[in-house]
Amino acid sequence: MKLYGSTTSPYVRRLRVFLANQAYDFVNMNIFGPEDRATLKAINPTLKIPMLEDDGKVMFDSNVIHRYLTEKLGLTPLSWDQQNQLTLINAANDSMIELLLCERSNLDTNSDVMFFKLQRERMAEIFSELNRQCEAGLFADWNYPAISLYCLLDWAAFRHLYDFSSHPALVKQHEANKAQAFVAESDPRI
Repeated sequence: MKLYGSTTSPYVRRLRVFLANQAYDFVNMNIFGPEDRATLKAINPTLKIPMLEDDGKVMFDSNVIHRYLTEKLGLTPLSWDQQNQLTLINAANDSMIELLLCERSNLDTNSDVMFFKLQRERMAEIFSELNRQCEAGLFADWNYPAISLYCLLDWAAFRHLYDFSSHPALVKQHEANKAQAFVAESDPRI
């Protein structure tokens, strides 16, 4: 089993934390470097990470990879509520990645442009809902949605993309899980 990704991707990190006690090969890629870009193009037409190769199959998305691993490892699949949590986390992650890419393309993401306004609005709504869910204890178990939420929050802090001070339950959730298995070892700052 081979997981392709980068040490800075929150989508890759969530899978690496999820696989903390499993044997697999991790291929750390610079997807914008010419050699790794060629590898990515040869394997994955979406040109995104993570991707997983196993038993002659290639999975192109973290959700598909998680589902595959859940079946392969005989784990309990996500409930509908957990899948909805993951949808919220993924939507916030996607908005942040879009804004980061725009910033790196020298676009003013604070301008009054509809695309940027929609991303900011989406993040505000999602983080309010995730904060409410944390307050209600819905992320108390260290499962894939909780791992994914931690990786999102930590990546946002790492990239300085969002001020969570108005979401105290999210701040508490982030702090409470820093000592979980493979969290420190997968920190994108190292």
